[in-house]
Amino acid sequence: MAPMKSERIQLKRAVRQLRRIRSFYAAATALWAGSAALTSWQAAGSRQLTVCVALLAVFAALFVMASVALRRLGVTATAGRMRSRATTSTVPNAGGQAAA
Repeated sequence: MAPMKSERIQLKRAVRQLRRIRSFYAAATALWAGSAALTSWQAAGSRQLTVCVALLAVFAALFVMASVALRRLGVTATAGRMRSRATTSTVPNAGGQAAA
């Protein structure tokens, strides 16, 4: 049975939100990886390093969970872009009448 229109809209919103939050988690993971590397170079074995590594692990886990959720929804990286391109008309005057 095909999903109803409201369910499709909710699914699109969920996918859009998951993509946004996944990019946030990826940026946070990169930030904390850099911070952990810098802290380990300056103060190896310190409390700051422990906190950096813990936050790195948290954001990496959240990134993986968001990616898995997107994969379970069956969304590929280019599926949304390809679908939106296929529905838009590339012909500016598709009505068949000459422009005045």
